[in-house]
Amino acid sequence: MIELKNTTKIYEINKNNKVTAIKDISFKIKKGELVVLKGVSGSGKSTILSLIAGVSRPTEGDVIVDSKRVSKLPDSFASKYRQESIGFIFQKYNLIPNLSVIDNVLIPLIPTNPNGEEITIKLDKVLNHFNLLDKRETIVKNLSGGEQQRVAIARALINEPNIIIADEPTANLDEALSLNFIDILGELKKEGKTIVIATHDPLFFNLDIVDRVLEIQGGVLSF
Repeated sequence: MIELKNTTKIYEINKNNKVTAIKDISFKIKKGELVVLKGVSGSGKSTILSLIAGVSRPTEGDVIVDSKRVSKLPDSFASKYRQESIGFIFQKYNLIPNLSVIDNVLIPLIPTNPNGEEITIKLDKVLNHFNLLDKRETIVKNLSGGEQQRVAIARALINEPNIIIADEPTANLDEALSLNFIDILGELKKEGKTIVIATHDPLFFNLDIVDRVLEIQGGVLSF
């Protein structure tokens, strides 16, 4: 379902200063797999996630997702691809603190302009799934860290994407909340979601729900 083929990403800080984030990386992820990208900060994990999500394009090589060459999509099509196919869970949640839970969760639906009935069905489904119904009108900045993460996950899933991408999702959580997040991942995997997680949290490296751990060191795959 996801394939990187000889993929390199170089960031140009200026004309005389270039950074190679990843170099000549190739791997495949099957539909329904949960794959962990393991590595220290700066190893290239987040770059790989951004390429899969179509947020950035490779300098060389290809990124193919569900038979689409994501690396070659024009901006307008890349945006549509992200909206329909990708649920992104950010390390720092990226919520709007002065808006309510409902308003934050509904943000991904804005471009689709759904009708009221469709909004209600989707919203009730995700809020109920993540035990947020009683918090629906609460301003996000007044929530606990664990509650904010559940809001971030609900927002990532409101469009029912097939692929879930999570960047250091437990970095701001204590162990109990991290284990709760892992339970949620297990449920999503049972639903057939394809999940890619970038992390250096050892909690993820020996889980039964994890199909593979790919270690990234200095922008290359370590075997």
